[in-house]
Amino acid sequence: MLFGQSVFQSVLDHLKAEDDETAEQDAPAAARVSGLNTGLAFDVMEGVSASSARPDQAYVETLEFAPPKTVAEQPPPPEPEPEPVMPDYLVRVTPENVAAELDISARDTVQSLSEKRRAFAKKNHPDRVDPPFRDNATKRMTIANLLIDQALRRLGR
Repeated sequence: MLFGQSVFQSVLDHLKAEDDETAEQDAPAAARVSGLNTGLAFDVMEGVSASSARPDQAYVETLEFAPPKTVAEQPPPPEPEPEPVMPDYLVRVTPENVAAELDISARDTVQSLSEKRRAFAKKNHPDRVDPPFRDNATKRMTIANLLIDQALRRLGR
């Protein structure tokens, strides 16, 4: 450290003093822009200056991006998905049809009724079917839960 300054700071001060001396000698103060030591140079391509060219193209040309795709190169739009078809079992929403599917009998235990509930829900739960068929699935699940709960109450007696 020289006189309370670091070596780096003293070098910066020395360079600034040299720059100020050359600035006073080279050009009048009104024509000089502080910090700009050279003139501006524009790249002229094919007789068109950079300022009149499209600014966004400068990045594409400089960074070697792929040119934008033309309409012919773009992929075709995806085909619309076909309308979903309701499975046959979702049409059967009467309690008799659901009871026949569950096949609840007097021999069923709590465990077997729980397994039947899970198996029925796996196939019929409203979250597992397409949105247009959720009402039917909800009706079927409501009826199945009611029937299984009644069978469980009978077992509890």
